[in-house]
Amino acid sequence: MSETILSLQNIHKTFGTAEALSGVSLEVERGEFLTLLGPSGCGKTTTLRIIAGLEAPDSGQVLLQGQDVTGWEPNRRNVNTVFQSYALFPHMNVARNIGYGLRLKKTPKPEIARRVEEMLALVQLPGYGGRLPNQLSGGQRQRVAIARAIVNDPAVLLLDEPLGALDLQLRRQMQTELKALQKDLGITFIYITHDQEEALNMSDRIGIMNAGKILQLGTPDDVYERPQTRFAAEFIGQSNILHASVEQVCADGTMLLSFAGGTVKAAGTGRPGERLVLSVRTERVRFGAESQYGFALPGTVKAHSYTGGMLRTTLLLPDGQELTVNGMGGGHSRADVGEPVQVYWNPACAIVVEREGTP
Repeated sequence: MSETILSLQNIHKTFGTAEALSGVSLEVERGEFLTLLGPSGCGKTTTLRIIAGLEAPDSGQVLLQGQDVTGWEPNRRNVNTVFQSYALFPHMNVARNIGYGLRLKKTPKPEIARRVEEMLALVQLPGYGGRLPNQLSGGQRQRVAIARAIVNDPAVLLLDEPLGALDLQLRRQMQTELKALQKDLGITFIYITHDQEEALNMSDRIGIMNAGKILQLGTPDDVYERPQTRFAAEFIGQSNILHASVEQVCADGTMLLSFAGGTVKAAGTGRPGERLVLSVRTERVRFGAESQYGFALPGTVKAHSYTGGMLRTTLLLPDGQELTVNGMGGGHSRADVGEPVQVYWNPACAIVVEREGTP
């Protein structure tokens, strides 16, 4: 049975005339890896700082382990934070950096030494206790920062873009390590990033933020396959955004819509004549000599390009619009540039993300 370890209730925060958070509410379960994902300025760092007690909300409540901690000082909250900058003490060796919080709590020296060694083993740095931070690589410094944060066994660990300073290969390696570490420890992680790959790879749930609000909260599969807003569809992954009008609502739970001089299908319901905005992921679009799924959308192959092992095809539609198709190897039909094709997709992959009303 799940247990709520952290609850944000209708949090508002302004800085001058700028509204940073607008009624943010969130329930986080014990042992969960939850990521707040969004562009710069969306409010994710402010949310993290309010949880940590580094900022006070204008209104709303922060409940931690069932207690209202809204007015508590940071040192009274059973949370720790890992920053992108690592924030290690340059004059202290690794062991003293990791044990710093334990010394503040006046933990006996033998216990500090034992727990520091446990942390070094946990983050795969045994034998590194005597080194200074400037003798470590970026990835090693990040491991030390994580060890220092978890040595006090916090109820919630807050991670503020902790991999942002690492190169791509090391970031991907650390993603795997962080996720495995979180599962081993069972500590609740709240992670913030603007990197969609990190969020999708690591999280149990993702909260998509923009303009001070959480627009969608769900599993990686939910937010990717079933975006609830146009912003979510465009921010995560690559989508074709289609403006279409409902022609007919079908008995099988799909709709026939007019789009780009042809007819397409999508899941859901609407009113005849209603204008909808649809999202279709680029890897869900198919094309070939014959249409499938009961609709016909003619097109012409405009261009092919290769990005690594990915073949990207641009299709030109009768009204001049373009669709992008991404496929791996034989993921979709091959056709020469200039060749006419039929374009189609599984209607379940065309998601309504916005309703524009009727004429």
